[in-house]
Amino acid sequence: MVYDKVAELVIRQFKVSPDAVRPEARLLEDLRADSANVMMLVMDLEEAFDVLMEDDALLTVKTVGDLADYIEKKQQK
Repeated sequence: MVYDKVAELVIRQFKVSPDAVRPEARLLEDLRADSANVMMLVMDLEEAFDVLMEDDALLTVKTVGDLADYIEKKQQK
C-alpha cells in the first residue's frame, strides 16, 4: 500500500515517532520537517516508487496523506 511506504519513509527521514505520522499530519508544522529533510524525502520517494515529483508538487502537498495521494496519482499516469 502506498500510504504505508510513504509513512515508513517519512518516519525514517524525519526521525519521528510512528505515532506522529498520520494521514492528516502536516509535514512542516506537525512533523517539523525542514527543507533538507523534505528534499531527501522526495529523493527517497522517487526511488521507492519510480516516479518523478515536480518542484511545484511541494507547494500543494502539505500532509502525509496528500503525499500518498500524489504518489498514487503519479503511478496511474
